[in-house]
Amino acid sequence: MKKIIILAAVLLPFIAQAQIGDIINGAVKGSGNQSNLTNTEVINGLREALTVGTNNSTKKASVLDGFYKNPLIKIPFPPEVKQVETYAKKLKLNKQVDKFVLTLNRAAETAAKDAAPIFLNAVKQLTIADGFQILNGGNDAATKYLRSKTEADLKAKFKPVVQKATNKVQLTKYWQPIASVYNKVPLVQKVNPDLNEYVTLKAIDGLFKLLAQEEAKIRIDPASQITNLLKKVFGGK
Repeated sequence: MKKIIILAAVLLPFIAQAQIGDIINGAVKGSGNQSNLTNTEVINGLREALTVGTNNSTKKASVLDGFYKNPLIKIPFPPEVKQVETYAKKLKLNKQVDKFVLTLNRAAETAAKDAAPIFLNAVKQLTIADGFQILNGGNDAATKYLRSKTEADLKAKFKPVVQKATNKVQLTKYWQPIASVYNKVPLVQKVNPDLNEYVTLKAIDGLFKLLAQEEAKIRIDPASQITNLLKKVFGGK
């Protein structure tokens, strides 16, 4: 093993990086179904897994109650203004609070309908460099990698989608009565949270949680390995 790695390092100036990766990875993975996987198969398999996972997760999130009735991703009252919720309930505004939380989640569900193309474009950014590391990582390794590389861009692209969604479900309409009552209380600091920012971050977080679930299924459940490539890449794990 040491000799192979040393030889690869010596030949680095003369052999393409991908070829050396194949030599080293072939030595490391000397047994099992993955021993004959090429770098191209690995990266294409990961992209395919994330594509399937993205389509499934965005579909689940974008249906009615996709966020609201899923405890894993349901968006709660904004924690930075939790005191507003507490005070509103003391004033018997429970229905208004519940409607506001419901509408927060409706905004995320509406936005999720337009999320798939954004995520699928990000999937294309996966490179061969980390292919085997991701493949042999945890059950959410590809999801974590994708998030680390794309979250900032996703946020920038996703926020206008959320803005459109919050306008569609009239989110502000359900926030204003609660906030206005609270802001009339003497000596309290007036509140006006950035609801679009809040929904954006929570929606992205929720979608990645669902994507991690889908990735784990593809890795460990043969029934979820729905193509020959997925079977070849993940079937030996």
